[in-house]
Amino acid sequence: MISLQEKKWAKFTLSDLGYEVINSKAYHKENLEYTNGKLPYITRTHSNNGLTDFVVRTNQIINPKNTISFGAENADFFYQPFEYITGNKMYYIKAPLNKYQLLFIQRSLSKAISEQFSFGYGMIPSRVVNKGFMLPIKDDKTPDYEFMEQYMIAVEKSIINKQNQYINKELKKLGTKKQIADIKEVKWKEFKLKDVFPVIQRGKRLKTADHIDGNTPYVSSTSLNNGVDRFIGNDKNVRIFRNCLSLANSGSVGSCFYEPFDFVASDHITHLKNDKFNKYHYLFLSSLLNRLSEKYNFNREINDERISRERIILPVKNDNTPDYDYIEQYTKNIMIDKYNKFLEFINS
Repeated sequence: MISLQEKKWAKFTLSDLGYEVINSKAYHKENLEYTNGKLPYITRTHSNNGLTDFVVRTNQIINPKNTISFGAENADFFYQPFEYITGNKMYYIKAPLNKYQLLFIQRSLSKAISEQFSFGYGMIPSRVVNKGFMLPIKDDKTPDYEFMEQYMIAVEKSIINKQNQYINKELKKLGTKKQIADIKEVKWKEFKLKDVFPVIQRGKRLKTADHIDGNTPYVSSTSLNNGVDRFIGNDKNVRIFRNCLSLANSGSVGSCFYEPFDFVASDHITHLKNDKFNKYHYLFLSSLLNRLSEKYNFNREINDERISRERIILPVKNDNTPDYDYIEQYTKNIMIDKYNKFLEFINS
């Protein structure tokens, strides 16, 4: 197959191609039921293919699968392989194309159009349908959908191969799954957070205006992307941590992540460290600490005084000390199961 650079291209609009742009019925999150929900709820977000949550299917107007969603203002275009509903100011593109062709169209739209819009100049259908974007063409100057399909199939195969290599490498590190007691059967005990983590320290304030472009993750109070807000190059008058937990003490209060890499910590997060822990301990503990989000909120932050009083419940051995061997193996077993399920999915 010839490369993208060798292929002839031409500019098209959604209007030229005859694709439908449809205003999606808006559903507000407070009016939806979430427990055991399986219906994707898509909103104006840059992350996770626009997915905010899964909701219970009732009598909503369902958007068809195999469409491209986009939101007003500066949201991105996303290919949606499943039926879904959306939040406010959302639209979708319907075209008689298959998954791979639509994935190619989605990428072309994102590259050509998303950056042209802002909160002051929204991506409403009347503007989007007449914005040009580039597509590969045949000799008769019509879109070459067969090329688009074959190109995206090749991209998918390449990604799957890389994922297979990575996961098999990780499974080799994890070793064999071991039989351990069910987590509901083990004994648990309460411990002070400061006894579990000898090092508890807040990050340092760094004003946005002082950020320097770079490659070091800047971890702040977002609940997305492992807490990474952006990448910066600051290395003076900042606090750099690694191999620890980051806990949001404001903003998305209680969001907790394992950070295996060097990162600059904002003053909106507190880092928790124990030199005896490995990543499996940290991953287990981050899940427990995420429950602090139920206790704190935007108006009740986790300050230094509160965190000094905070407690955590852990599995214990017969002598009532934390059973970190159990914690480690429990996490490994979960990861082994998840990796194997993912391998089964991508290779099916």
